[in-house]
Amino acid sequence: MKEKILRQLKQCGGYVSGQELCETFGVSRTAVWKHIKALKEEGYVIDSVSNKGYKLVKCPDILLAEDIKSSLSTSWLGKTVKVMKTVDSTNLEARRLAEAGASHGTLVTAEEQTSGKGRRGRSWVSMPGQGVWMSFVLRPDVELENSSMLTLVAALAVEKGIKDEAGIDGKIKWPNDVLINGKKVCGILTELSAQMDELNYIVVGIGINANIGQFPEEVRDKATSLLLETGKSADRIKLLCRVLEYFECDYEIFKKTQDFSILMEEYNSFLAHRGQEIKVVRGNDEYICKSGGINRRGELIVEDSLGRTREIFSGEVSIRGIHGYSV
Repeated sequence: MKEKILRQLKQCGGYVSGQELCETFGVSRTAVWKHIKALKEEGYVIDSVSNKGYKLVKCPDILLAEDIKSSLSTSWLGKTVKVMKTVDSTNLEARRLAEAGASHGTLVTAEEQTSGKGRRGRSWVSMPGQGVWMSFVLRPDVELENSSMLTLVAALAVEKGIKDEAGIDGKIKWPNDVLINGKKVCGILTELSAQMDELNYIVVGIGINANIGQFPEEVRDKATSLLLETGKSADRIKLLCRVLEYFECDYEIFKKTQDFSILMEEYNSFLAHRGQEIKVVRGNDEYICKSGGINRRGELIVEDSLGRTREIFSGEVSIRGIHGYSV
């Protein structure tokens, strides 16, 4: 009920009478007052005026399940939410929940990760209260061989969510990093559990540097945040919800064909290194080639110095820029 009242206050934008809330939700004035009081205790600033009702003035800059649910317009993603103050890793927690039977779309988010993970086992800086650190459980009705493309779906959702909420254009470094001005603002890590050729579940982890004002010196030339790029603090709840909404929409599109045939053109329009020289690294082997776009399988098309083209799969290589972003 508290979540429903919060949603109503958000949607209205002005004053909502207590009587209207009573009639809308079929509860007493006393019940409405108790829920309003509980919201105030959680940090929401709500103005109360006789004969006018209640008005939401300000939301706290903390992650609350009620706030996420009341702001989220999805059919299934994020309908079950676990919000934590501190966690080792949202991916690890989502995996624990998945092993315990968590449903498709279950979301885990935290103010701080103490052991955040990036691609290839790298650590991820997850400062408390300054980013969007989240993971969600998928039990997708897709073939195992097609599941890796969900990483690209996530990158596309983050790119569009950042553009909507921060008003800034980013780029995607294939397959799943989002860059702003050549620096990493988001990393994505997908992990799966499978038996033979059957998927049990997939966990999609997303870390967005939202309001970090300063990075450790060792990553300062490689990482950035929305705050550093725009000079304004991002609304983390709105950003989180927008990314989830885009992911759910594009996920349903992807499921129709289980490839990137429909989303390919949009993804390629955001590709950071398209038409540029890149270094492809596979183990101890490195070579320079020209980057094209992705194909319908989500593979990156590259061209060598002799004009020969080939497709590379995201799991087999790392790509590095010749000029600019190099991680």
